[in-house]
Amino acid sequence: MAIIKKSTLTFLNQLAKNNDREWFNENKAAYEAGRENVAEFAQALMDRLMETDVLSTENGKKSMFRIYRDVRFGKNKDPYKTNFAGQFVRDGKLRRGGYYYNVSPIGDWRSFIGGGFYGMEKHDLKRMREELAVDASDLREIIADKDFVRIFGELQGEQLKTAPQGYPKDHPNIDLLRYKQFYAGRDFTDKEVLSKDFLDMAHEATLTLRPFFDYFTDVLTTNANGELVV
Repeated sequence: MAIIKKSTLTFLNQLAKNNDREWFNENKAAYEAGRENVAEFAQALMDRLMETDVLSTENGKKSMFRIYRDVRFGKNKDPYKTNFAGQFVRDGKLRRGGYYYNVSPIGDWRSFIGGGFYGMEKHDLKRMREELAVDASDLREIIADKDFVRIFGELQGEQLKTAPQGYPKDHPNIDLLRYKQFYAGRDFTDKEVLSKDFLDMAHEATLTLRPFFDYFTDVLTTNANGELVV
């Protein structure tokens, strides 16, 4: 069974305190060992997901993001990220959504398993609001499900401060219409990440996202009349 090693979290903690190229180059072996460890975990999680889903890649290591930060934009000029993270994109136009994993003991980068719709295209967001304005009962049922609430708590994502253009502020579904992003995730403590049960807990979280993904797929691949458009 793939288990995250304590040495992986130790490396990330040390990197946060020594985020410079000299230190990183001197500790390249620890970085490579940590990356390989998370890649093995990602592969194990991906293998489980592939039993019930179809993903665009079957390689755990290729699903991982680079550790090198793009320092051209933003005030933070640290050259390295202090997390190991990646994503599994579902394959095909009729499988919307993507799973995200993050391993880190550092502050805002806390270990996390989740997924959803983070950077929605304008036409997809418009279609989703069109659907929610007419009937939001299906989405409400999904995010009120006992397992969804137990694992994720509530729907997450950036929201408008007021109603989107074209919708009244007193619309009965305004709480959902304000969303610009739709995703859910669960944070994990370091103790949970290092436990032998982390893979099982991560897999449970991804499976719980499936009704959420399937709902969005149904909406985003049809028009307002329910006709397939892809």
